[in-house]
Amino acid sequence: MPCVGDWLNNPLSIVQGFFAQNVPNSDWEKKVTEYFKEKLKENNATKWVPSLNDVPVHYLKPNSLVKFRCMVQDMFDPEFYMGVYETVDPNTNARVLHFGKYRDVAECGPQQEIDLNSSQTVTSERQTFYCVPVPGESAWVKEISFLTDASQARVSPSTSYTPSRHKRSYEEDEDMDLHPSKQKEQHMGSGSDIHGCVEPKRLETEAPAGHLISPNCSPPLDLNFPLPGEKGPACLVKVYESWESFKVNDVLEVYGVLSVDPVLSIVNNEERESSALDPMECMDTAEEQRVHSPPASLVPRIHVILAQKLQHINPLLPACLNEEESKTFVSNFMSELSTVRAELLGFLTHALLGDSLAAEYLILHLISTVYARRDVLPLGKFTLNLSGCPRNSIFTEHIYHIIQQLVPASFCLQMSIGNMNHWRFTPRKDYTANRLLSGLLQLASNTSLVIDETQLEQGQLDTAGVHNVTALGNLITWQKVDYDFNYHRMEFPCNINVLVTSEGRSLLPSDCQVHLQPQIIPPNMEEYMSSLLTAVLPSVLNKFRIYLSLLKLLDYSISDEVTKAVEEDFVEMRKNDPESITADDLHKTLLVARFLSLSAGQTTLSRERWLRAKQLEALRKARLQQQKCVNGNEL
Repeated sequence: MPCVGDWLNNPLSIVQGFFAQNVPNSDWEKKVTEYFKEKLKENNATKWVPSLNDVPVHYLKPNSLVKFRCMVQDMFDPEFYMGVYETVDPNTNARVLHFGKYRDVAECGPQQEIDLNSSQTVTSERQTFYCVPVPGESAWVKEISFLTDASQARVSPSTSYTPSRHKRSYEEDEDMDLHPSKQKEQHMGSGSDIHGCVEPKRLETEAPAGHLISPNCSPPLDLNFPLPGEKGPACLVKVYESWESFKVNDVLEVYGVLSVDPVLSIVNNEERESSALDPMECMDTAEEQRVHSPPASLVPRIHVILAQKLQHINPLLPACLNEEESKTFVSNFMSELSTVRAELLGFLTHALLGDSLAAEYLILHLISTVYARRDVLPLGKFTLNLSGCPRNSIFTEHIYHIIQQLVPASFCLQMSIGNMNHWRFTPRKDYTANRLLSGLLQLASNTSLVIDETQLEQGQLDTAGVHNVTALGNLITWQKVDYDFNYHRMEFPCNINVLVTSEGRSLLPSDCQVHLQPQIIPPNMEEYMSSLLTAVLPSVLNKFRIYLSLLKLLDYSISDEVTKAVEEDFVEMRKNDPESITADDLHKTLLVARFLSLSAGQTTLSRERWLRAKQLEALRKARLQQQKCVNGNEL
């Protein structure tokens, strides 16, 4: 009977138990999944599983259970492995069956050999995803996740590791089965139990600018993070069931067996050397092998036992809002929602230099989300253009810093000529390495993208710059990014909140333009913004974070009665002002009314909220008209 800690420290021993009891039936796989699913439900057990987001790989024990919150950056071709294989002792001819699931290398005892021609061998398939930490994940998300994760008390630096002898990669065994001439001697080293509790030495895992340097790789290994300056581990996540439900850019939380076996690096190096000597032996290019089989110490493998798509990554919210406990949480928060909204409005009004109208629209922008698509039209997007921002000042930088403190993931794009010409915005397929090269716009759903157009100076956009401006326009208008596959482009739908700060009207399209009218001009902007954040209590800041994340997830509807009233009202508006009131105005006002209702915790449109939406839109348009009169044709 396994002890309580075995499922955490030595999950493969649990798998071995189910495998031994249920062979030759395949029920053991389902029982393993159910076992871990039940274990993780017990007494907040998920918090006791060490997270690769918080703990460096060299602090974790190989083959232990870990979790990882990540975004799927790329998916590789499915790979075959030996799901079940048989070993034989040449001296006694004793045969033993082993499972290959959740492992990178085949295990056998000191006096055993793998029988590649055994009739008991079962070849299975798994899907490998290349996963990175959620791009632009806010520091407060990492910090709160770290503090609430009880596993920190259990993790200590590892001091020694002796690699197990008699291991062979599954892919090598499969290849040897197909090409007997390629058989090699097994790698010899010091012996170790297949479920040994030894730990690896501390390994170098960081290098400047997101590149890791390995003695076996030249040039340095690029971890392919979408955003510059990102830190954290990239992982090869190997999924065994229902991988069709996961796709590129999905945000996942995976629980699985950590594999950092040094043997993987030895095997991969030998494969590269052999393919260099005889290119005909290997269909993969050296670059593809290097990218798809990086050193496990730098890009660890996770063999997934359980995985789920995340609705959000805010650690202050329950992971799933459909459960009973979550409904209680939502109900309790809704009781104080009006107070939180008023405090947030005041906070953002101060941040926007006393402009309460701009603060109202910023709240609506921050809780907006694409809730459906009608043909190619994304419904619910609300790109905000905040015009009237001081040119080449630190104002946008400070506004972004405040947004960063409120939303779980964000990125600020300075729209300078240099950045537009030199950065890669859209992901591109590299057929030599057979991987998807990331771009700035490969972002997770509900990421806040702040575009600082005040940085745009005179200059010439080259071809790449023009393509990047087009990509931004497509993102804003259609909420899609066209990935470049050389011979064709493939549309990837997205859900990104875009805020554009500009001096005049933005060059980029937007759903709503609000011209900033500062009521106060602080003598020291930096000091003013810093004091603003310092003055907010951490508990209040957390309520703001819950408010903005929660309202994105609420359902919304309009009753038939209100729909009819809105239609009649619109007809009346058209009669009074047929020149300026268009169908686009109706759509925009309905969108404002939607988010205005949700911002007050109401999931249906009321007459009161519709009138308030009309009032806000009238104020916004009047301000734009006033600015037009001041500056001529500029809006």
